[in-house]
Amino acid sequence: MLIIGSHVNFGSNQLVGAVNRALSYGANTFMFYTGAPQNTIRKKLEPAYINEAKKLMQEGGINLENVICHAPYIVNLANKEKEEAWHFSINFLKQEIQRVEELGVKYLVLHPGNALKIERDVALNNISEALNAIINEDSKVMILLETMAGKGTECGKTTEEIKTIMDGVLLQDKVGVCLDTCHLNDAGYDINEFDEYLKEFASIIGIDKIKCVHINDSKNGLGSHKDRHANLGYGTIGFTNLVKVVYHELLKDVPKILETPWLGDYPPYKFEIAMLKDKTFNPNLEADVKEFYKNERNF
Repeated sequence: MLIIGSHVNFGSNQLVGAVNRALSYGANTFMFYTGAPQNTIRKKLEPAYINEAKKLMQEGGINLENVICHAPYIVNLANKEKEEAWHFSINFLKQEIQRVEELGVKYLVLHPGNALKIERDVALNNISEALNAIINEDSKVMILLETMAGKGTECGKTTEEIKTIMDGVLLQDKVGVCLDTCHLNDAGYDINEFDEYLKEFASIIGIDKIKCVHINDSKNGLGSHKDRHANLGYGTIGFTNLVKVVYHELLKDVPKILETPWLGDYPPYKFEIAMLKDKTFNPNLEADVKEFYKNERNF
């Protein structure tokens, strides 16, 4: 069964709104932030919303085991020049993991971090060290290191860098990987040769460590190191290649999450999920999305 969804908002009624939005898109999974990704402001989780959301998921065919949480972007475990800031990131992630555990979610996707002015090997070691301070034997949440485009001083732009970070983690069963097709393309991995990429990944890390895949087209060319997502089939990767990733036999049990751009004021996910289910490119995506959502009752 195809496990497909998108990023959804964690709003005023918390996980309830996220579930309802995912179901409205025809999704059977979703990804969310427990607060704004640009800051560390978080509201207390309400048990009533958690219970209601779990009931909605059960009724709507969403398996909580496949739901993904994403850590905020501002966390940087790679740079320790300012120890106070580095320890703040560690402590905040500990709190975020507690929230994810409270929600009953199993996976937390994390951008590894930015080296900034320090050497990359030092930065990679800092990430491992931080993860060792965050993860313990009782941790129920698996941290998924996301493959990055290599913009600026981003860490995790190669399979080898992800492997180096993971090798430095003491409790390796508590860490996994989230692939991102746009990031892979922009980092220099040709999605047209995805079988070869997976073969290399399997030899370096192991396919079993892939627990989530972000499905995005790219606005930029192979190896551009830009990280600008495009809607499915409207970028340089192409719809056919993305369908091959989504339906790859080795990833059949892995949740696929769309992070494609909104079209104007509206989310494209209902229509892009339909495209993937039908394996058919929609050349009128933007017009169809805007026509559907211009009726306020649909939004």
